[in-house]
Amino acid sequence: MKLCKVPCCVALIVLGFISARASVFGDVKGAVVDPQQRPIAAARVTLSSRSSAFARTVDTDNAGEFSFRAVAIGEYVIAVEANGFAKSTTAVTVLSDRATVVAVQLRIAPVSQQVTVTSPPGRVDSNAATPVTLISREQIATAPGADRTNSLAMITNFVPGSYVTHNQLHIRGGHQVTWMVDGIALPNTNIADTVGPQFDPKDIDYLEVQRGGYTAEYGDRTYGVFNVVPRNGFERNREAELLVSYGNFNQTNAHLSFASHTRRFAYYASVNANRSDYGLETPVRDVLHDQNNGAGGFASLIFNPNTKDQFRLVTALRRDFFQVPNAEKAQRDGIRDVESERDAFINFNWVRTVSSRLMLAVSPFYHDNRASFTGGAADPLSARDDRSSQYGGAQIVLSSLTNKHDAKVGFYGFIQHDSALFALKGVDDKGDPIDIRHQQNPRGRLLAVFAEDQFKPVSWLTLSGGLRITHFHSGQSENAISPRLAVSIRLPRVGVVLHGFYGRYYQPPPLSTVSGPLLQFALAEGFDFIPLRGERDEEYQFGATLPVKGWTIDGGYFHTRARNFFDHDALGNSNIFLPLTIERVLVRAFELAAQSPELFHHAHFHLAYSRQRVQGQGSITGGLTDFSPPADLFFLDHDQRHTLSGGFTVDLPARSYFSANVNYGSGFLDGDGPQHLRAHTTLDLSYGKRLGEDWLIALHTVNVTNNRYLLDNSNTFGGTHFAEPRQIYLELKYRFHY
Repeated sequence: MKLCKVPCCVALIVLGFISARASVFGDVKGAVVDPQQRPIAAARVTLSSRSSAFARTVDTDNAGEFSFRAVAIGEYVIAVEANGFAKSTTAVTVLSDRATVVAVQLRIAPVSQQVTVTSPPGRVDSNAATPVTLISREQIATAPGADRTNSLAMITNFVPGSYVTHNQLHIRGGHQVTWMVDGIALPNTNIADTVGPQFDPKDIDYLEVQRGGYTAEYGDRTYGVFNVVPRNGFERNREAELLVSYGNFNQTNAHLSFASHTRRFAYYASVNANRSDYGLETPVRDVLHDQNNGAGGFASLIFNPNTKDQFRLVTALRRDFFQVPNAEKAQRDGIRDVESERDAFINFNWVRTVSSRLMLAVSPFYHDNRASFTGGAADPLSARDDRSSQYGGAQIVLSSLTNKHDAKVGFYGFIQHDSALFALKGVDDKGDPIDIRHQQNPRGRLLAVFAEDQFKPVSWLTLSGGLRITHFHSGQSENAISPRLAVSIRLPRVGVVLHGFYGRYYQPPPLSTVSGPLLQFALAEGFDFIPLRGERDEEYQFGATLPVKGWTIDGGYFHTRARNFFDHDALGNSNIFLPLTIERVLVRAFELAAQSPELFHHAHFHLAYSRQRVQGQGSITGGLTDFSPPADLFFLDHDQRHTLSGGFTVDLPARSYFSANVNYGSGFLDGDGPQHLRAHTTLDLSYGKRLGEDWLIALHTVNVTNNRYLLDNSNTFGGTHFAEPRQIYLELKYRFHY
């Protein structure tokens, strides 16, 4: 068996250096015609970023066609020029894993002047059945509280069905999500045992959020994919930016970044630090023993040695420290539990444009994620839980783009090595001493291959199909075959896009489990342990995207059935979450998202709404638990029927802006249910003003009314938590050249 492992490891490493396209990229293709619909050859087409100095230029071929391969996610302008015709500009939005199709018709140029035709940003994509929310760095900077280092408001403000409860991000009823940085997934098989951020929101250029309906390339994290395009340096020229803030709870946030670019090279680097007397959600209204602090660094490098190759390197290191908040009695008793976390990754991308149709990319990666819980010396039963996970692997995709096909084949895989230590020390209820220490070092690997194609037989119809085959091995082996099917139909004239999807997913389990003397102690305390198996999901969804006078309105219904649904059980009032799986879970929801164009030349509006039900059924099929579910359907603790977020940003005179966001929830499950807690509403506000060209001062307020409502009170999953209190902080930005 040991001899068999060697070729597998060698094959994985070798494959990491033969890989192909990373999913941070999309493609832009189109055709240029004259007023009689005849193709225009040798027209000059320029693709320019709306947020930086990045630009690329090509000429149309004899059929009037053009294409740009490996275009990073974001908003762009396409400018087309040809002799004898007026210049035309078109705004487009590029999303990952699909081709944005642009049809340009040039007008005959007048004798004395040229006419410029400008279209609004194109957010409707007929090629995709996946609902997508694209969030820019401008939205993150102006949305109240969204640019704080440990904030997830950049997601919960804009994405339907997303919320934070017991300090964990949930979306579409679950918390199994994929974080991608520069198109490369950061593998993490551990379930909700870290609460610190992996990177600072201020380092993000665009955040693309996909909610279900994934192609075979995107893997198996059913509930959400967060694709981060980091700042890259093309938006600056030897410029640095310093941000400092201070607010109540003695919260501070500091961020210093440097960036610049040449024609072929761009870099961005930053360091950050933060602290506050309020960190994690509290079990009571009072904020007791709840300090946190953190620091990190981030770097992004892009090098284009020629027109066919692009190299991208992204790396980050972050450390966070949290005091675990107390209730009144625990504070009097001197309970002082703490949590330390660390996350580091390095991702490399080599993209090779072999021809106008064929593209290859190489994407090896390394990820190190650690969490350490330490119980206080005064705890009657002090726990210690140290876990580190290291992942090394690669993503491989080979893509071919033609007039009617966008086909890919690829590989994704990693080797994982965990080191886990769990210890208990103290006395039990009878006064007998307890001293348990258990160390384990499990290993595992995941290998997946996939193939997919987007076929466009006519301009208004896109058919997509794919297959993903996954093998996972640790203490046990599991295999999964996951088909994906989708259709998108663009209705003529009105521009409405109808889309539908069916697919299956497989999500591997955590490696670290409970065994040895700790298991014997748990069994004696009335717990039980069943080996963990991977989650298997089946999803279908359908909906429509409507462009109305520049607005983009996207609505749809999804239905997800899960077997071995991953959840977690908290150990007492600690921050130790032990994974478990529920036999069956059903998630159903209607979602609605709306984005406005620029209103009255000064304002933008957004809305995200979800009506959702999250129900479980059956027994606990894996993990450590003393929880006995009802025989019939029961609601999970993070079930919330109605979730709504809406807000706007308006530009004011004197180079200032005002931003507001309202968040509403109908209430999470009350204990074991079926009743739910009361509805809750919070209001966040922000006001900013530029002082000259280099200074910006902003005042942010989160939860203006200080509505300290009970967020959740489930003692089975996650414990009791109150919503975060009112926080007011003043932010100062200064940009300078070096």
